[in-house]
Amino acid sequence: MNEELKVTFEKITEYFKARQIAPLRELLRETEEADIAIYMEEELSEKERLQFFRLLPKELASDVFVEFESDTQETLIKLFTDKELKEVIQDMFLDDTVDIIDEMPANVVKRILKNSSPEDRKLINELLEYPDDSAGSLMTPEFVSLSAKMTVQEAFDKIRVQGVNKETIYTCYVTNVKKQLIGVVTVKDLLLAPSKEIIENIMETSFVSIETLCDKEEVAHMFSKYGYLAFPVLDKEGCIVGIITVDDAVEVIQEEATEDIEKMAAISMGSDKPYLKTSTFKLWLSRIPWLMLLMISATFTGIIMNNYESVLSSVLVACVPMLMGTSGNAGGQSSVTVIRSMSLKELDGHDFLKVIWKEIRVGVYCALCLGVICFAKLMLLDNFVFGYDYTLITSLVVSISLSLAVIMAKLVGAILPFLAKGLKLDPAVVASPFITTIVDALSLMLYCGIAIALL
Repeated sequence: MNEELKVTFEKITEYFKARQIAPLRELLRETEEADIAIYMEEELSEKERLQFFRLLPKELASDVFVEFESDTQETLIKLFTDKELKEVIQDMFLDDTVDIIDEMPANVVKRILKNSSPEDRKLINELLEYPDDSAGSLMTPEFVSLSAKMTVQEAFDKIRVQGVNKETIYTCYVTNVKKQLIGVVTVKDLLLAPSKEIIENIMETSFVSIETLCDKEEVAHMFSKYGYLAFPVLDKEGCIVGIITVDDAVEVIQEEATEDIEKMAAISMGSDKPYLKTSTFKLWLSRIPWLMLLMISATFTGIIMNNYESVLSSVLVACVPMLMGTSGNAGGQSSVTVIRSMSLKELDGHDFLKVIWKEIRVGVYCALCLGVICFAKLMLLDNFVFGYDYTLITSLVVSISLSLAVIMAKLVGAILPFLAKGLKLDPAVVASPFITTIVDALSLMLYCGIAIALL
């Protein structure tokens, strides 16, 4: 938190405790909704939150409510009167209402729907029917629709009437009598055109749209690719049923990034709650299955070590952690790079051979560099500084093994994400723990094989 925000929070606390309502409301109007939500969650008790929320200016209340964590929203909904709940819901955009409903228990959902208007209730139920990972679940049916035969002046008149309750008015959508989308026009286009110009003459008929069942990750990628502020969502008949705005795409990107990081770190949270608000039991439950899997998979490494115990001298055994760690890191670098490129739609199955060839070359460069440095380290640093007894042939065994293990790890790290994609699995899942386990076992087998051949 920056100093300016700290000062603002101190003033808010001062006005709130002194019950100086007028200066408090004036200060809140100058403060961002997200910051007000943070203040209420971090600085106020549950009882104080309700009192404070009732002091919020009407135009701020619903915007602040949307920014709360789901548990805070649930608590406040239970404390609201029906009148208060109805006012908050009426001022919210429908996609925000649907997002809140998704997080609430059945009794709270029932109360929200009860206090919604019949029209909103119908639209909310329609939005809830779309799959969670689809564009339909992200969209809002609140957008400005224009007719192609309207003049620019008539369009502005309609925007002034309807725009108050729409999520965005910068982009307007031109439809025919069947509600099929036939064009897109921006407010900039309208402002620069003569007031008597017909919309049909200035609208853009070449536009990019999204189908209702399009995967939401693909939707987020489209925002990144085209740089639009909003996309129209069409049904199978080409009728516009809603729009998706860039703030929804940002949330999807954050969710997907969090999910990938959790999978790559061998954690399955399954919750949107912040770390400090997640229970100890929930954290344990998310981590223990993967830890058990890693522990069991490490058995393969132990079996290999036991089989070659008589071959590996104490000097060679001392190099095992370095070998396995370096190869594991090399494989991880390749897998993360490939997975990221896949998520950004830079790679698909047709690029498999190109990726393999590139990783082989990268692996060779890394292997040569690491092999030479490893050999010098063993012969100079370990022998003369630490007093180990690495002979020329022993150092060669370790260095050659390390070099080949790095190349092998780069290949495994590049192949597994493509293999997972081919099996309809999330590539992030294979990044960890599977790559580490496979690379460790293969590196150790390679090391022991080279030691037998040369020693």
